[in-house]
Amino acid sequence: MHKYIIKRILMLIPIILGVSFVVFFMMDSAQGNALDIIGIDYSAEKLAELYHEYGYDRSVFYRYYLYMSDLLHGSLGNSIIYKKDVWLLYMQRLPATLKLAGASVALAVILSIPLGIVSARRHGSLVDNASMVGALIGLSMPNYWLGLMLMVYFAQMHHWLPSGGNTDGIRSLILPAVTVGTGLMATMTRTTRSSMLDVIRQDYLRTARSKGVPEKRVINVHALRNALIPIITVVGTELGKALGGAVVTENVFSWPGIGRLIIDGVNQRDTTLVTGCIILTSVLVSIIQLIVDVLYAFVDPRLRAQYTSAGKKSKKKPAPKAQAAKGGA
Repeated sequence: MHKYIIKRILMLIPIILGVSFVVFFMMDSAQGNALDIIGIDYSAEKLAELYHEYGYDRSVFYRYYLYMSDLLHGSLGNSIIYKKDVWLLYMQRLPATLKLAGASVALAVILSIPLGIVSARRHGSLVDNASMVGALIGLSMPNYWLGLMLMVYFAQMHHWLPSGGNTDGIRSLILPAVTVGTGLMATMTRTTRSSMLDVIRQDYLRTARSKGVPEKRVINVHALRNALIPIITVVGTELGKALGGAVVTENVFSWPGIGRLIIDGVNQRDTTLVTGCIILTSVLVSIIQLIVDVLYAFVDPRLRAQYTSAGKKSKKKPAPKAQAAKGGA
């Protein structure tokens, strides 16, 4: 298991290189740069000095070389617009994004897993058909449209909830969490239903029922545990999407998270800020996927056995060589 974890961590190196290269050069291809935006506040001499300091008087390859040199020394650079270290800016915004992503995924899990189980148990019924239609609608609705509709109804028309920001406690979290969680809930409901349908028809569940095991225990323990692998996969994937893909929702609700920070950086052509934020988000999503893979072994004993047997085989590899040498002697 530990060798697998180390291998996955080492895979972050090409991910960081690829992400940094693509984002850096895409930002450079956009018209203008951050110094053009803040240049009105400086004299021509000061602006020329800043151009030289940040390498804008040289090629994009030279600036990328400077950026990667700083990255190898553990620095993500300083934001030109905010005049702060990118790492500090990211850490300041990360709690808000984690709060939004966690609330969205929790809402989706609490509602979608029971709904998926009920749909699977009542396959073909009105409840099943209604839940699948609802899931299809949830998948089809764009987040920005749903967020605006919720804002108009709950904030503008009835003034029940704030329309944006993060200053009103849990009330500020409800609308953005529902906006992000609706799409996640649709995906999880469909996955839970599909996975449970595959498991419910298995022979071992019929055997459990014939032995007098209560139906609730058959479904909630035996069936659900064996259906968890696809569900965990979807939960991990959707959590990664919520962390890295809630950019539009954060912008609609003025939520002070990573997504809004990236939007501000793109609008103001702050290449260092955008590249650093996307690198850190990529690393965070990769770590979440690694945790999901490790959870598989705890949920499914068969996977634990595979990890264990793989480790034992790697330890026993020198044995055939030793026997061959002994036979040759």
